[in-house]
Amino acid sequence: MNSLHNDNRVGWLMATPALTGLGLFIGLPFLLALILSFTNLKLASPLPLTFVGLQHYARILQDPVFLRALLNNLIFAVVVVPAQTGCALLLALLVNRKLPGMVVFRTLFFLPVIFPFALISVVWMLLYAPGPNGVINSVLELLTFGIWEPQDFLHNQFLALPAIMVVSIWQGAGFQMIVYLAGLQDISEELYEAARLDGANSWQQFWHVTFPCLRNTTLFVVSVTTILSFRLFDQVQIMTKGGPLNATATVVFEAVRAAFERQQIARGSAMTVVFFIIVLCLTFFQRRMVSEDRRVG
Repeated sequence: MNSLHNDNRVGWLMATPALTGLGLFIGLPFLLALILSFTNLKLASPLPLTFVGLQHYARILQDPVFLRALLNNLIFAVVVVPAQTGCALLLALLVNRKLPGMVVFRTLFFLPVIFPFALISVVWMLLYAPGPNGVINSVLELLTFGIWEPQDFLHNQFLALPAIMVVSIWQGAGFQMIVYLAGLQDISEELYEAARLDGANSWQQFWHVTFPCLRNTTLFVVSVTTILSFRLFDQVQIMTKGGPLNATATVVFEAVRAAFERQQIARGSAMTVVFFIIVLCLTFFQRRMVSEDRRVG
């Protein structure tokens, strides 16, 4: 009993630095944002600081720009999360093969992750250049034998968000690939030998051995990708500034614009609190779905 008690103390002691960091850099800022969201704080405002209750929440939930930003985030997450997860799993399966030169391919696929988004966004802005001389327009024109008409991707309200999705999927798939690769290398080879003895082909081995063994890995990848997709900001800020016609505006982008451009600290804080609640609900929903699936299984 004393040994178990000592182990718990050692565990809490070792977790203290991480818990302190979470409290200082996540818990405390969120608490301050929550408090400020109930006030009328606006920088350079002559009005005294007063308590306004849920006024900011009522206003932003009726604001068409904020609702459009929320919709853009949802569309972005619905497209990017499965696409990026699928690409990462496919890349991990490819580089997990025991062939010469695989380390080079793993490095190349992971390379976009280490570059800052500012640099990547500028490069892709050049690739998306409008007119027939743009790289993407030229490639699409070549592939469609001249049928494709050159587009201004980043200034077209129907193409701007898909263009940012492509950049995000390309940049983030390498990180998820590494996570999946670690999961694949943790699967026992004996399971595959048993499946082959039962006559399972490659697809059956993947579906009945690989995929179930990657359940926790997939949960982690989907959760992280979902949170990151709702945190979309850098690409929007650099490539489109939220336009055209708010077609690429997101919740974080609107919160930053409210707090730092219009100096509406309380309104921006309310947006971040709404954002935090949405991400928290999605994370709990994902974990609940997986837990129920495990009980059924």
